[in-house]
Amino acid sequence: MSGSGGGYPSDLADEQWALVEPLLPAARGGRREKHPRRRIVDAIFYVVRTGCAWRQLPKDFPPWPTVYWYFTWWHDDGTVEQVHDTLRGRVREADGRNAEPSAGLIDSQSVRTADTVPAGTRGFDAGKKVKGRKRFIVTDTLGLLLAVHVVAANIQDRDGAKRSLLWTRVDHPGVQRIWADQGFAGRLVEWSRTILGRELEIVRKAPDQRGFQAQPKRWAIERTFSWLTAHRRLARDYETSPARSETMIRWAMIGIMVRRLTRGRPATRPGPRSLLRDVA
Repeated sequence: MSGSGGGYPSDLADEQWALVEPLLPAARGGRREKHPRRRIVDAIFYVVRTGCAWRQLPKDFPPWPTVYWYFTWWHDDGTVEQVHDTLRGRVREADGRNAEPSAGLIDSQSVRTADTVPAGTRGFDAGKKVKGRKRFIVTDTLGLLLAVHVVAANIQDRDGAKRSLLWTRVDHPGVQRIWADQGFAGRLVEWSRTILGRELEIVRKAPDQRGFQAQPKRWAIERTFSWLTAHRRLARDYETSPARSETMIRWAMIGIMVRRLTRGRPATRPGPRSLLRDVA
């Protein structure tokens, strides 16, 4: 349980807060802040995890306009990206890897949007039959986020992937190869080779495959999407700005990574329960 007083499952434990606190910027103007930073961060995680509106934050958190002000400040000044990227390096090192990856994965996910999302930032994905936005993410082979770009859902994978691939090339020059599914085949492969100088390798389904099967090399990014949509704020896109959607995704990954760093052992899930035992 968190030592900050709220006691919500989304709250950071003491050892988790110790990872995040040093990465946050100093108070503006050098003045003492009215509300503890830890409760601000816990409130942001509460929104991301539960999907509640900012105005519906429980009263034991700081006032919602204050929490949203910090969310906006840390979005605008790049703090969220810095915290996220620092923790990603630590997770990789804890797994015995170099802090910077040499290979990655790319995929997209279309999600429905709330009515409050501006019409100009959403579209219709005819393939997935989804009206909303599309998330392009690049991850390392552990499924940790390297780049994210949110666009209208009507953008084709071959076009929408370019910015995520470009950001990966700039921010992670050590990534030499990226695996993708068949939706990214075609001219994007040549564009990646000639413009970025990087290999985009298409992982194709087996000719006799029926139904869903985890594809070799690509299962990690599919798992990442599962991690993200377990956060109710990300099960649907509520943000007025696609850039804020990207920040929400990074906050979710920050929560995942601090728990991974402090867990000290592989994650375990309870096995199947006996119905007879439950009613005995």
